[in-house]
Amino acid sequence: MEKDKKVVLSGIRSTGNLHLGNYYGALSKFVRMQDDYDCRFFIADLHALTTNPDPKMLHESVKDILAEYIAAGLDPEKNILYVQSDVPEISEMYLLLNMHVGIGELMRTASFKDKARKALGITSDSDEIEKEIIGNQTNQRVNAGLLTYPTLMAVDILIHHADYVPVGKDQEQHLELTRRFARRFNSFYKVDYFGEPVNFNFGGEALKVPGLDGSGKMGKSEGNCIYLIDDEKTLRKKVMRAVTDEGPKEPNSVVSKPVENLFLLLDLVSGKEVADHYRQAYADCSIRYGDMKKQLAEDMLKVTLPIRERILDIRNNDEYLSKVVRNGAERARAYAADTLRDVREIMGIRKI
Repeated sequence: MEKDKKVVLSGIRSTGNLHLGNYYGALSKFVRMQDDYDCRFFIADLHALTTNPDPKMLHESVKDILAEYIAAGLDPEKNILYVQSDVPEISEMYLLLNMHVGIGELMRTASFKDKARKALGITSDSDEIEKEIIGNQTNQRVNAGLLTYPTLMAVDILIHHADYVPVGKDQEQHLELTRRFARRFNSFYKVDYFGEPVNFNFGGEALKVPGLDGSGKMGKSEGNCIYLIDDEKTLRKKVMRAVTDEGPKEPNSVVSKPVENLFLLLDLVSGKEVADHYRQAYADCSIRYGDMKKQLAEDMLKVTLPIRERILDIRNNDEYLSKVVRNGAERARAYAADTLRDVREIMGIRKI
């Protein structure tokens, strides 16, 4: 199929609800892109299987994220919204591409080593994680799906011949592997078939939305999130409990990390003028953290409550959600089937 616009592809694992980090880091930008690019967004339920989720929870999470995608502004008419497992061509091409992927390069990926250490309870930073896994060969907590995660991610991208893939710093290595696999496939079969997708940085550095715990970015696994689905009482309670410090002891003190995180959140939801007001109050030792947190919570609610209301409306409409994913799967499969047919032909898998 001919491409009239550059293809942008992104997916999110179906594990938990979306939060402000997802919204400001990606979703709000996707909304601005949907008129200018051929955008294809999917819910990565196959990727979620690497952590062996409860089947019922996995199903409900897929529906939650789909509703949140749409409520945040992604238009199913302008974008292709689909569930990964609804496109079986992905699974077949995943098998085929794995024939050109080395175990060693997969075991050396930073994300695999990190997740394997966590699964096995290993605290050492040793690079000899392979020995640790082999030594625990009766332990199934490190599954083959976790190892071949980069292959599946590469297939997600290559099956659509995506031009741009917005990824964070923790996924850049996987995107580089995708480019490597594309080059390897082209070289092995002496074809010029797959292009090399690049990161889409939205015209600047990737936005890092801090959490409420005083360190790191907002993340589902960190327990430091403001979720788009949070009700007013829950959101206010979370913000009022956000980590700060004892307060500045003298004028122009260096701002501590937890307080700087709150200033950055103010920049996002309240605006620079409001954030600068509290920065100045910190500088002259007049800051009152309670007042600042109340302001932050109020401005967060202006962003999240309208989205929450739409989420609840959409989430309760099973007929609409089913229609969206059926249409999305049909459109996604049209592109995926073309690619899979070509790949099978190139690899010599043909009907007799």
